[in-house]
Amino acid sequence: MSRLWLRLRTSAFGLALVLLAGTGHAATADIPGATIVPADTSETPFKLSTGLYSVDRHGDQAGGPGLDVNLRYTQGDDHVWVGYFRSPALAFSQPRAGWDGSYRAGALRLLPSLQVASGGFVGGSIAAEAGTTWFAGGGLGRTNLRNYANLNFDPNDAITLYGGYRWDDADSVVMQLVRDNRLNPDQQNLHLIWRNQLEDGERFTIDLLAKQGTVDDRFIRRAGISLNYERTRWFARLAFDPKVNFTAQNMLRLSTGTRF
Repeated sequence: MSRLWLRLRTSAFGLALVLLAGTGHAATADIPGATIVPADTSETPFKLSTGLYSVDRHGDQAGGPGLDVNLRYTQGDDHVWVGYFRSPALAFSQPRAGWDGSYRAGALRLLPSLQVASGGFVGGSIAAEAGTTWFAGGGLGRTNLRNYANLNFDPNDAITLYGGYRWDDADSVVMQLVRDNRLNPDQQNLHLIWRNQLEDGERFTIDLLAKQGTVDDRFIRRAGISLNYERTRWFARLAFDPKVNFTAQNMLRLSTGTRF
């Protein structure tokens, strides 16, 4: 089976501060630093996401599509979700579930998370953030190294450091570093994320990715991009991820969803 989906050093929980959106792990915020003012979800506490992933074939590593479906519920600063991933081309499927939250501790905002999945996988993380207009944060993630379909795409047995500037509650720019500090310490993803609110509830996010690390005994550097567009009730995301999960394969992702 392709190493793309079954990697012992990664999981799908994304260090609570990442707060993924669009691929089935979306919280009230899309990026680090956006958690200080959560979105109002009182009228739309549920978020249903569907992601279609296409990975190319490389050598003896199989290519083909994968489907991820996720349902998330938000109550206050707590978020719980259940999801299911299936790839017929890879003959692999896996249900999973998780929780993450945001809590104040003096001048800090604490961002814990916990995730479980079939096959005995367990993962968790803790992060802390400080600041309002200018902000910074960091976190640590750990798993039990069981096999997992890594739909986060960043190293998660890793440290994360980030900082940025917020113009208002919905407009910000963030630089974020996620670096493996357990099994593959030269592998890292560097994100530059711009989040902008338009009129009538429209919002877009641009995530520029620079990754580097060893892939099949060869050190690589590659660039990727993710584009996310949202309205009040629905959203869509398109992303290109080269050498996804630090394998030899490239991935194209299209994700859509709705809030209700």
